[in-house]
Amino acid sequence: MKKIYYILFLCLLQISFVTAQITYHKVGHLPLLGKATHATSSRYVRLPDSLENISRAPLWELGKNSAGLNIRFSSNSTTIAAKWSVLLQRNMNHMTPTGIRGLDLYSLEGDKWVFVGSGRPGSTKTNCMTIVNNMEPKTREYMLYLSLYDGVTDLEIGIDSTATLNQPAVNLPRREKPIVFYGTSILQGGCASRPGMAHTNILSRWLNRETINLGFSGNALLDLEIAPVIAGVDAGMFVLDFVPNASVKHMNDRMIAFYKIIRAKHPKTPILFVEDPRYPKARLDLHMKKEVADKNATVGKLYKQLKKEGEKNIYFLSSKEIIGLDNEATVDGIHFTDLGFMRYAKVLYPTLKKRSLK
Repeated sequence: MKKIYYILFLCLLQISFVTAQITYHKVGHLPLLGKATHATSSRYVRLPDSLENISRAPLWELGKNSAGLNIRFSSNSTTIAAKWSVLLQRNMNHMTPTGIRGLDLYSLEGDKWVFVGSGRPGSTKTNCMTIVNNMEPKTREYMLYLSLYDGVTDLEIGIDSTATLNQPAVNLPRREKPIVFYGTSILQGGCASRPGMAHTNILSRWLNRETINLGFSGNALLDLEIAPVIAGVDAGMFVLDFVPNASVKHMNDRMIAFYKIIRAKHPKTPILFVEDPRYPKARLDLHMKKEVADKNATVGKLYKQLKKEGEKNIYFLSSKEIIGLDNEATVDGIHFTDLGFMRYAKVLYPTLKKRSLK
């Protein structure tokens, strides 16, 4: 008799898996990683309200992109779904919609983050998609990356109606002393196929440490009002990767002032300067080749000047082999594919692991 009851119980359990309804939950109570400041007009905006009438318009608008932001949660659901809305419904001819305005879900296995699935956007600003289903009903830790090149304006996570959506049970990625990145379209995530493949997100998983993405496509011009935003973070390291956007004049006029704003608040925190990549396009484009060489010479010169002035805990990363030497790691000769981002992360990883404050 007990055996019959047990079989009936298993059958009912299986039926409940099939017929369970998805219930959507707001996520405002769940941790949001990747923000430099919370003094923002809405949860998924990266720049503080105080800069709205100070920053250049393109820079301010890019601050509304949700690059690098992610939600941490745990759930025992057999299904994870998402409803989300985006600001612009942006499309580009060299980047996937999933990378631009989609979502990306990872789960924690031991202390390693493993890809689960993506939230692929549709043809409207509001999207609804099941990311994974048919799972065993056990509690797992999740990390949901937000869109790289559009701004998420609203987000709900869907789970079985009988399941729970909870706070994360473990502090991974570790939130103490996050690593702050400042840079360009590449740093923002162009042109990763999905949000988790931007190199800042890859590094966050490898280091199991929060990263903050202050990448502004075409607009990393060393605007001095951005330096206090960076300096406002109690960081383990600052990575300044502005050279692809900044001109020689921008660097000569602003780089040292930008650096000193950060250094004044963080006298011992390591700061890493990164050269302009050796783009495949520059192999034959002589104008670009000279421009890259001139900009790299300038950032190198200013870095040496700081060293001569006695500045400590500053480092310099050559871009010679950032994305390999086979010219196969970009989508357009400039912006990285997933291969390029993975290679870049591998180059950065040893320095960040060794030099960043714990």
